[in-house]
Amino acid sequence: MSFSTLTPIKFLHQPTSAAWLEQALGNLNTVLLDHSHCERKAAGVALNLMFRYPSSTKLVRSLTAIAQEELQHFEQVNQILERRGIPLAPLAPPPYGAGLNKQIRRDEPDRLLDSLLVSALIEARSHERLGLLGAHCPDAELARFYRGLMASEARHYGIYWTLADEYFERSLLTDRLESLAQVESELLSTLHPAPRIHS
Repeated sequence: MSFSTLTPIKFLHQPTSAAWLEQALGNLNTVLLDHSHCERKAAGVALNLMFRYPSSTKLVRSLTAIAQEELQHFEQVNQILERRGIPLAPLAPPPYGAGLNKQIRRDEPDRLLDSLLVSALIEARSHERLGLLGAHCPDAELARFYRGLMASEARHYGIYWTLADEYFERSLLTDRLESLAQVESELLSTLHPAPRIHS
């Protein structure tokens, strides 16, 4: 499977660059540690939305499942880190997450729409990048692990999209997604010097 023939990911305006893949493969320990942080943050996002919108039954049910799965992945990554002698440690985040969160409007119902779509975009990018690592990582254990997570990430971004479609008109949804997806691609247009899953 060559880098140039990977299937484009729905929602994403631009594919990940070959430069990111080269950087990630050259810094697998750091990327693995960052992956741990990403899974923990993803679980926290799902939980925060559940607390913010407790009367939205479908949202709570769907995000409960996502939070549980993200925590399972967090534990799996941490087990790999432990086996490899990589201690848990803080990492400075890249501007990606903060840049997307700045796009979330503060008044409802815009806040819910933007929160769901930003989460969908992040999960879609995670799906794409874990797929790249699964296809190109020279470490057989890590390659299998990343390939095993791809389906989960695809399901997660599908769930966030479905929830947005449940609560909002499709035309409003697609227009806002177009705008947010453009910002998402711009945030990744310049390779961040620190290797991260979303750098």
